[in-house]
Amino acid sequence: MHRICLALLCLLAFAPKLFAQDLVFSTVTREPFSLEINGADSGFSVDLIRAIGADLNKTITLDRKDSFGDMLGAVQSADVDGAIANISITAARETTMDFTLPIFASGIQVMLPSDSSSNALVTTILTREIALALVLAFGILFACGMIMWAFERNRQEYFDRPFAQALFPSFWWALNLVVNGGFEERMPRSPLGRGLGVVMVISSLFIVSIFVARITAALTVEAIQSNVQTINDLDGRTVGTIDGSTSAAFLDQRGLSYVLYTDLDSMLTAFEANTLQAVVFDGPILAYYAANDGRGRARLMDKVFKPENYGIALPTGSPLREEINQSLLRLRENGTYGDLVAKWFGNAYQANN
Repeated sequence: MHRICLALLCLLAFAPKLFAQDLVFSTVTREPFSLEINGADSGFSVDLIRAIGADLNKTITLDRKDSFGDMLGAVQSADVDGAIANISITAARETTMDFTLPIFASGIQVMLPSDSSSNALVTTILTREIALALVLAFGILFACGMIMWAFERNRQEYFDRPFAQALFPSFWWALNLVVNGGFEERMPRSPLGRGLGVVMVISSLFIVSIFVARITAALTVEAIQSNVQTINDLDGRTVGTIDGSTSAAFLDQRGLSYVLYTDLDSMLTAFEANTLQAVVFDGPILAYYAANDGRGRARLMDKVFKPENYGIALPTGSPLREEINQSLLRLRENGTYGDLVAKWFGNAYQANN
């Protein structure tokens, strides 16, 4: 009898370990929700699922996938117990899998280059055509100045100097004539010099007018294009987003064209290379990038265009759903959830989560 009682006591003492269960959750790299730091899994979602596992006395193993589609595919085929990262809860996804209670309030936002106005203005004005026109104009002015020197070197004191010493003064005289629209002082005295001067004055009126008109048009166009206030202002810009994301579906609904990328890294690389003029994606991820790797290079529009919630994806009919939901509520009540939000996002998202 004593032996039976002792065995029962030992069983009760080790019951938690005997009934502990290993759970496998797939994930994908999405800073700051899921990432690898020095070869170790980390991030808000990673810390949260581990906290849930500790609360449920279950060991969590992460299976990091190469793409978002692979992660969700593992859930749909029930190859894993669930998936966690920045998975938006949508009606379409709910038809092929189950979701827990929301774990994070998010939304779609637009990221633009922080210096988009200044850089775009420079690139708009200093086009290849304008650069060639400037080189050609300076060349013509220099040539006209030297021709005038040849006509006037024995008649006009200003041009009465040796060839080497006359190079810049002659060019300067021609430049002043074009800019001022006349030659008031140092008027040519030879018939050929006066004829050339008249031609230059008349030509300068057209040249300056055309150049000013081109710059004005460039400034006007850039002022219009750089004023991005709504999602519709992205029309005509090169916009990037992730294949299979809710952001892509949102852009489709708005009838906006975009470039698809298979992963976040390749999209951000294109953004840094100025291949993309805007990125439309999950706000928290873009905000984290803008505050870290993209600091000084990226800025976020304040408006959230489509509020959405992230959840933990589970195979349809998973018995873990209720357990995880209860654990999430406990973690919110005991402050663990709030501590994780503060750790990864500071105070920026605490009000919404």
